[in-house]
Amino acid sequence: MTDAHAHKRTLVLLRHARAEPPGETPDVRRPLATRGRADAAAAGVWLARHDLLPDVVICSTARRTRETWHGAAMGMTGSPPEGGSAGPAPVVRYEADAYEAHPEDLLTLVRHVDPAVRTVLLIAHNPGISLFSALLDPERADPDGMRTSDVVVHRPDVDWPELGPGQAPITDRHTARG
Repeated sequence: MTDAHAHKRTLVLLRHARAEPPGETPDVRRPLATRGRADAAAAGVWLARHDLLPDVVICSTARRTRETWHGAAMGMTGSPPEGGSAGPAPVVRYEADAYEAHPEDLLTLVRHVDPAVRTVLLIAHNPGISLFSALLDPERADPDGMRTSDVVVHRPDVDWPELGPGQAPITDRHTARG
């Protein structure tokens, strides 16, 4: 069932920023590279400039995605006015199921968002996040997938619990580089 405000829903997909190369550190604990930290902040600035501040953030529990969220959040808010708030803080859900996720896993996470929520930011990994974007809009998804710090904006036309394949057209995309 859709509602009159369904067209105002926004799902923003953000692939984590550039991480340190694999090494002795377990993959889930790899930190962002210096460039990745700058790119994460640049992604947040872009989101703020385009009025895409999230109400809910769904973020993989991997270190590089958590650091991407932290950098993006700093980029979104910048420095608050003296004595004032930078705006309402989103609800942040760190989800282990977003790490090494298949598109259907990411769809399940988004379907659990309260239908009253308007803007969701999902921060995850390839190939799952690229395949998820293609599942939501197979015609407009980039056939090469999402690069690090890529932002893809989808506009679902249904409630979150009803979201399915082909129901969220891509309306914008951006590769953040700091």
